Amino acid sequence: MDLVLLDRDGVINQSPGPGYILSPSALILTKGAGEAIARLNQAQIKVAVITNQSIVGQGGLSREDLDRIHTRLQELLGQHKAHVDKFYICTDPPTSPTHRRKPNPGMLAEALADFHSLAENTPFIGDSLTDIQAARSQGCIPYLVRTGHGARLEAEGIPPLLRPAFIHDTLADSIEHYFTSQSPLPPSGLSHG
Repeated sequence: MDLVLLDRDGVINQSPGPGYILSPSALILTKGAGEAIARLNQAQIKVAVITNQSIVGQGGLSREDLDRIHTRLQELLGQHKAHVDKFYICTDPPTSPTHRRKPNPGMLAEALADFHSLAENTPFIGDSLTDIQAARSQGCIPYLVRTGHGARLEAEGIPPLLRPAFIHDTLADSIEHYFTSQSPLPPSGLSHG
């Protein structure tokens, strides 16, 4: 089954900066995100969100409040006739991570199993080094968007061992590439869009 994996903050919704999204009202979609996800939905491609939310494990946000935030995210996407099929959430604090906390690939492996998808056919679109690390660890296709933390990471440089990766301005640009590109990842370096 075709599947696209997405990080949340900085990819679907605007990044809260160094902090966290603590209420539904703080959610603002990144430009074109709703339309991009709707395009995947219309093509019968499943969409799963892979997100670290350590603020829950640290006691700064309840799981119920996090669920309300995701309900609001679905409502915002619904305004574009879009939806997320499943959320994979890791609440581990950074000081005691399990195999599920990115950059570990546990949540990606769960999504691939749940949707019966092959890693080598599945993109993971994120805005951070941990997203690329998780994608490479699981054998998924790494995409980096310049929204969120992506532009800074691109400027600082992606470590050679984590290359190649596709880099685009936005989630919408990454989805456009996903639909139109028939080529595998370049043998080395980065593919900029």
